Amino acid sequence: MDAENAKEEKARAIIRRLKEHGFTAYLAGGCVRDRLLGAPAKDYDVATDARPEVVRRLFDRTVAVGARFGVIVVVLDGDQFEVATFRADAPYLDGRRPSDVRFGSIEEDARRRDFTINGMYLDPENERVIDLVGGIADLRAGKIRTIGQPDERFAEDRLRMIRAVRFAARLSFDIDPATLSAIQALAQSINVVSAERIGEELTRILTEGGAAPGMELLRGSGLMSVLLPEMLALELCEQPANFHPEGDVYRHTMLALSMLEAGCTETLAFGVLLHDIAKPRCRSVSGDKVTFYGHSELGAEMAREILRRLRRPRIVEERVAYLVRYHLRLCMAPRMRRATLKRMLAEDGFDELLELSLVDALASNSYLGYYHFCRQARNELEMPQVRPSRLVTGHDLIAAGIAPGPRLGKILREIEDLQLEGALTDRDQALAYLRQRLAAPEPN
Repeated sequence: MDAENAKEEKARAIIRRLKEHGFTAYLAGGCVRDRLLGAPAKDYDVATDARPEVVRRLFDRTVAVGARFGVIVVVLDGDQFEVATFRADAPYLDGRRPSDVRFGSIEEDARRRDFTINGMYLDPENERVIDLVGGIADLRAGKIRTIGQPDERFAEDRLRMIRAVRFAARLSFDIDPATLSAIQALAQSINVVSAERIGEELTRILTEGGAAPGMELLRGSGLMSVLLPEMLALELCEQPANFHPEGDVYRHTMLALSMLEAGCTETLAFGVLLHDIAKPRCRSVSGDKVTFYGHSELGAEMAREILRRLRRPRIVEERVAYLVRYHLRLCMAPRMRRATLKRMLAEDGFDELLELSLVDALASNSYLGYYHFCRQARNELEMPQVRPSRLVTGHDLIAAGIAPGPRLGKILREIEDLQLEGALTDRDQALAYLRQRLAAPEPN
C-alpha cells in the first residue's frame, strides 16, 4: 500500500470510529475535489456532527488546534487529520477568522466554505458524494466560483482572493465572472492579510504547476499591483530583438515561468520570477543600442526586499539573491580559468542556477551552448575534483609566519587555484610552493 492510500485508509478509520459511536462523518473539502478530478490528495479532512470534546475522547492522540472553531487534529501513526464539527460562522471581523461559531448542520457547514469545488463531502462507506453547492457542475465546467455572494466570502477572509487564483492556475480553470469582479473590486484590501499568509499562497502559485497563468491572473485581477508591483514595470520594457525575439521583459518572464514543473523548489521559482526584475531600472538606450548593465546586482537586492516583504525564510532569500545575481555568469563559463569554473560548479546553488539558465535561454533566443558546456563539465567532474579537501589551511600559513589578514587569504586562494587546475596534487607540493612563495619578494 502506497503512502497516499495508507493515509486515506487512516482517514476512513477515523470516520468508522465516529460512526460506530453514533455520529455522522464524511471526508470533506479538497480531498473530495481531488478524488473527483482523479488527482492525488495532499490531505484528508473529516467533517462530523460530533462535538470537539467528543472527538478528543474517542481518539488517543489529539491536538486542539482550533477547538473554539470546532477543529481537532487527530494523530494516527504520525499522520495528522483535521476533524471539524459541522458549523455556521458568525461575522469575520478581522478578515481572517469568524468572531464566533455555532455548531450546526451539514447544510450550514457547506454554506460557510470558500469555493464550490471545495464544498463537497464524501461518504466513504458507499462512495456517495454529497454536493449541496454545485461543486460537481463547476468541476465539469472548469470554474472557480464562491459559495454564495463572492464579496461576502472575500470579506470573511481576503486570502481567498489569492486562493481563487491559485486553484484556477493549478487546475487550468477559469474564475467565474462574478467571482473575478469581486476580486478586482476588493484587490486593494488584500494587505489586511498577514504577509506570511500571502507569501505562502504566492509560493504555492509558483510551485504547484501553474506559475505563469497564476501570475497572469494576479495581474488581471488587480492583486499584482498590490502584492508584486515591481512585476508590472516589466511590461513594455523592450529588449533587443536579436537576443530577445519573444518581446518585452514581462513576456520573457512569463515564458520562463511556463517551463517550471509542478513541485519545483521555491527558490528556483522565485529565481525565475525575479531574475530580470531590475531591468526597467537599469535600461539604457544609446542610439540603437539597448543595455541593462547592473541589472543582475540590483536585481539581487530587489529580490531580497521582495522576499523580506513576503516574510519568506532567510535561507530562501539568500538562495534567490544568489540566483538573480549570477544568472548570467554561465555565459562566461567557456572562457573561465579551470579553477574559477570548478569553484562555480561547487557552489551550493549551482544546480538551480543551471536550471534557471536553461529556462532563461529557452524563453529568449534559445542558445544553449554555455548551458551544455556547464552541464557536461558538471557531469565529467566528480565532486571530490570539484570540491577537493584543501592541501593546506590557514593554520599552515600562520605557522609559516604569515599574519592573519588579506595577504594570508590571497596566498591561500593562489594555492587552491593551483590545486583546482591540477598544478598541485598533494600536501608536500603545496608546502613546497608555499616556501618558494614566501622566499620571493611580494609583488607591488
